[in-house]
Amino acid sequence: MEGIQDWDGRVAVVTGGASGIGRGIAEAFRGAGATVVVADRDEAALGAAREGGFGTFRTDVADAESVAALARHVVEEHGRVDLLVNNAGVGPKAPLTGLTLADWRWILDVNLMGVIHGVHAFLPQLIANEHGGWIVNTASMSRFFTPPGYAPYVASKAAVEGLSLTIAQELEAGGHRVGVTVLHPGAVRTNIRNSLRSRPEDAGESGLVDFDIAEKITDERMWVQPEDAGAIVLRAVRGGDRFAFTHPGMVGDVEAVLAETRAAMLKYA
Repeated sequence: MEGIQDWDGRVAVVTGGASGIGRGIAEAFRGAGATVVVADRDEAALGAAREGGFGTFRTDVADAESVAALARHVVEEHGRVDLLVNNAGVGPKAPLTGLTLADWRWILDVNLMGVIHGVHAFLPQLIANEHGGWIVNTASMSRFFTPPGYAPYVASKAAVEGLSLTIAQELEAGGHRVGVTVLHPGAVRTNIRNSLRSRPEDAGESGLVDFDIAEKITDERMWVQPEDAGAIVLRAVRGGDRFAFTHPGMVGDVEAVLAETRAAMLKYA
């Protein structure tokens, strides 16, 4: 569908928006004229966002009522919602044999249920918006490359992509003026390397450890800054794009994955 060009006077909500990719997206849409509400569970980061002039609301996306409270706050405070960015996510590491069921539940609750909670709470307002609206859901390039040690993370992000594409089809079929973009970031400078700081103390036994992928990706040319990711998302929404990618240089790697898929499909044709 046609994208939204003019963001003057519009209202955007960004979960996980106090730092990293979320902050980059928040900055981009504020720069385009939108009023941006930053939602996050990190109090220190929220404080920095407030000092930076953003409206903020403490939100735990894994908690449906917390996200519902965010939606009520935004509507009461601003009277409308034009953009929902479901960006909050965690990404610690553990081998499959080291994962507990509590680990699986926590990561899926944040990365997948957090997106579902956002869509459930905000979709009625987006549909009711006579000026149209947009949803951006953050997936990951790991959906194509499935790195070892990240089974719950990859599973959650693949699910986010599938959810996003299905929602887009349903909204289009229903004649609703709400677009959907799924963001696939690669190596972006964020705080995801410190994910365990947000794991609830009562979440149960864990085999997870934080891991900084900068130890693996040492080539500075492979890294993108959050503000660059934000600019990419703004461009994608304005362009009405179904997908947004932060690393177009990885297209050859994606093509190799797709070629392997194609060969498997035709092997016994």
